[in-house]
Amino acid sequence: MTGVQAPKHPKFISVEGADIYSRSKSDGIRFRFVSYNILAQVYVKSSFFPHSPSSCLRWKARSQAILAVLKNLEADFLCLQEVDEYDSFYKGNLERCGYSSLYIQRSGQKRDGCGIFFKHENAELIIEDRIEYNDLVNSIQDDDCSCEEKSENVVTSASHDVESNKGSSPKTTLPDSGDPNDPRVRLKRDCVGIMAAFRFKKPFHHVVIVANTHLYWDPEWADVKLAQAKYLLSRLARFKTLVSEKFECTPSILLAGDFNSTPGDKVYQYLISGKSSSGFSPECLEELPLPLSSVYATTLGREPSFTNFTPGFTGTLDYIFFSPSDSIRPISFLELPESECPEVIGGLPNFSYPSDHLPIGADFEITME
Repeated sequence: MTGVQAPKHPKFISVEGADIYSRSKSDGIRFRFVSYNILAQVYVKSSFFPHSPSSCLRWKARSQAILAVLKNLEADFLCLQEVDEYDSFYKGNLERCGYSSLYIQRSGQKRDGCGIFFKHENAELIIEDRIEYNDLVNSIQDDDCSCEEKSENVVTSASHDVESNKGSSPKTTLPDSGDPNDPRVRLKRDCVGIMAAFRFKKPFHHVVIVANTHLYWDPEWADVKLAQAKYLLSRLARFKTLVSEKFECTPSILLAGDFNSTPGDKVYQYLISGKSSSGFSPECLEELPLPLSSVYATTLGREPSFTNFTPGFTGTLDYIFFSPSDSIRPISFLELPESECPEVIGGLPNFSYPSDHLPIGADFEITME
């Protein structure tokens, strides 16, 4: 990046209005959590980002800029989406920064995926699980499952219940071939998620569940996104039960990712309330909504103005949710620029921000119950 502008290094803003590290040291567990869609290099083409300087799109420059951003964030947990150079770049480079990692590549022929990177000196991995949303297709194909009729609703409702022009990103490839009204085609989007339980090592033991996901992109397939969100919470609820029973604990939950959904839409409302007016609700998934709160809505009083900024779409698609309780609370949030900020005018990526998305994050404090 010699001779060009260095990547922007955002700061964490204390909820109390003072620098987080200037306050007296707490007896609780403090950790930093960041989520970031880093933009898979396979999607980086000048035709997708004609507004971006070509030199900042090249992998050699962009990879080093992303790595510089990740290092500067100094997170204990990094939830990254659109990771497509995991083995060749991210795994090794972040290992040298003290991170261990878990990774799931998207289904089918897709090259990118989701990764959880964690500082192993602070937290110990105790169990993990993986989510492939293509498994939703199995509920359609199983004639003995009571969810077939309701699964049909997810695909037929789209023509009547589309949330248009929301939650899109122009770089994604076209949908798989086949009849889009066939639920087996419609639900097979090759999207994935990953979740894991970690035990903090000090100052006391506490288990936290971290989940990372990337939901389907198309704004005209809101029903599929909602189906994925419901499956996600169902799996996460089961995982929480498993962890609670196996390790005799009450785990905290952190869920992050690119949800390709804007504040107030059906997916967002479902994630924060467990309720939706329509969509996919099969009994066979044993839907068990979890109470979740958004970090930015809690700390800032609103969601950010945007987390994805391109000339074709500007809006908030990325979120960090947590299970509200007396034992965990966000004590800071990662600042994000406003649309009039010089570093974002014209759209991302650029030399200040190496992805078309912005990193989001928070510091959390866990107190002993």
